[in-house]
Formats: sequence, C-alpha cells, structure tokens
Amino acid sequence: MFDAVKVKNDCVEWIRKFFEENGKGCNAIIGISGGKDSSVAAALCVEALGRERVIGVLMPCGEQHDIDMAELLVKHLGIKHFVINVKEAVDGVIKSLEGSMEISTQTRTNIPPRIRMTTLYAVSQSNNGRVVNTCNLSEDWVGYSTRYGDAAGDFSPMSKLTVTEVKQIGRILGLPDVLVDKVPIDGLCGKTDEENLGFTYAVLDRYIREGKIDDEKTKELIDTKHKNNLFKLEMMPIFEPEI
Repeated sequence: MFDAVKVKNDCVEWIRKFFEENGKGCNAIIGISGGKDSSVAAALCVEALGRERVIGVLMPCGEQHDIDMAELLVKHLGIKHFVINVKEAVDGVIKSLEGSMEISTQTRTNIPPRIRMTTLYAVSQSNNGRVVNTCNLSEDWVGYSTRYGDAAGDFSPMSKLTVTEVKQIGRILGLPDVLVDKVPIDGLCGKTDEENLGFTYAVLDRYIREGKIDDEKTKELIDTKHKNNLFKLEMMPIFEPEI
C-alpha cells in the first residue's frame, strides 16, 4: 500500500520548496551517524539540492566503533563533511555538573545529543545552512529522541514516515544495503533501539499504520510510551495574558 517512489519524489519536492521559502541558496547541514535515518535524510537532500549544497557532520564522542559507516555514506553521496569530536565538550559539561550535584543516568545519556545539536547549529551558522532533523515517526511515536537534541532541527523530511517506510525509500535512493539494514544502536548506552524499547519496529510500525497488534502487554507499553512522550511533539506551552 505504501508507494515509496511517490513519497520519495514528493519529499524531494517538499525539501526544494522549503529551501526556496526559508533559505534560498542555503546548505542542508546534517549530522551523520551512519544509520539509516541520517543516510536517507542526507540522500533525500542530495537529490533535492545537489551534493554541493549538503554538508555532513560526523560527531564521535571519543572513539565511535561504527564511524566507518558514516564515512561510507559521505563517500557514497560525495558530499563535503566535517569531523568534530564532541568528547571534550561533553566531559566539560559533566565535570562542571559533578561539582554541584549528583548527575542522573538520564542526564548523562542526553548530554551528548544536545551537544551534537549545538555543534550542528554552529556549523550551520558558519556555512549558510539549515539543520536537517532526522527523526522518524516510529521513534517519535514512543518518544525515542532527545528533546533539543536529535529532536531539533529546521526542517524534518521523515517525521511522518515509519522505520519500515524510511528503509523502503533508502533502497529506492540507491543507498548501500549495509546502511539501510544496519541494526540501529542508540549511540548513547550501547544497546539496540529495540532492546531499549522492548518491542520491534516491525510490531510498532504495524500498530501505527494498521492499528493491529498481537500482544496486549506490548500494546499497553507502546500506548504508555506514546502518551508519556507527547510533550516532545508539541510546542512549548505559552502563557497568554489577557491584555
């Protein structure tokens, strides 16, 4: 039922229109992890704007065991890229906090993606850019993103596409299978996405698109995560005074 060719073409046109209206002549700045999301988003931008207007940013935190996948992508697409190691910045923030409070595990987990987004905006402002958000619908549905980290950006080509659909588009774009099929790892605690979530993306995507799910406990888990994380998808609440 999913027409990947049509959706890909429509998305490419949408990206072109965004830049015409919100930054004519600007560059697309994208964080490159080597996973399917950044790979597909980068490839969509290349098709929409041309490789000369897409800049990748590789941001290891110390040593990144799979950085070769990110290097493969930028080579495959032929795009300009920077490698900016964020470890010193992350360590600096943590060290400053440690002198004042006990730092939670969640805090330690979310500092790197927020530092990476700060880095992306720094690169963007120095290179006439607009930052690409690389989130997808499946991850957003259950809050599997860091607010003001990877959930930020200036435009989002895939936030209404499930993981299954993103992978189909990746194949149409001619990306190497090793990038499209790479087992997603959060890059924060070393576990796969599905280990962290407690269910597979195939199960989640079927539930999102068809409303069908076989296990009631999994349904309850997904529904709870979705409800608890809706705030990440909404605008910041703003007080409106009666003046």
